[in-house]
Amino acid sequence: MTTENLGELRDLAQRLGRTQRLMGVDLGTKTIGLALSDVERRLATPLETLKRTKFSADAAQLLARAEKFDVAGFIIGLPLNMDGSEGPRVQSTRAFVRNLKPLSSLPFFFWDERLSTAAVTRALIEQDVSRAKRAAVVDKMAAAYILQGALDWLNRPNALP
Repeated sequence: MTTENLGELRDLAQRLGRTQRLMGVDLGTKTIGLALSDVERRLATPLETLKRTKFSADAAQLLARAEKFDVAGFIIGLPLNMDGSEGPRVQSTRAFVRNLKPLSSLPFFFWDERLSTAAVTRALIEQDVSRAKRAAVVDKMAAAYILQGALDWLNRPNALP
């Protein structure tokens, strides 16, 4: 988990309407994995994987899904290095969000996604899912893994701050 904007995330969660959801986003170089919370914001479910083309098309698809499902905020996976430092993928993710912010009034929150894809891939292998099927679902499942981490944090009775 990153410590950036956790207080803002907690504040948002307390202001959400009864049925508003959060959307998890695993931003890759070729795809964007999406996940959606339930209306009680307790459970993350993989939604879909979008094929990336160019920023304007990617942004339009992402924001259309958010509108369709009454999303109140985005949890964006932040691909930190294992030592916690920021590399080129983090810079790319931050740039994507920086360019997306003027197109939406919804808030964006970063969530540490280290090992999310590895954990999801390991679980799929344990379930004996073929390589081709894993490739088709791993991004949206990684988005669900990221979102579930944020939901679990939000639902902890003593969550900081």
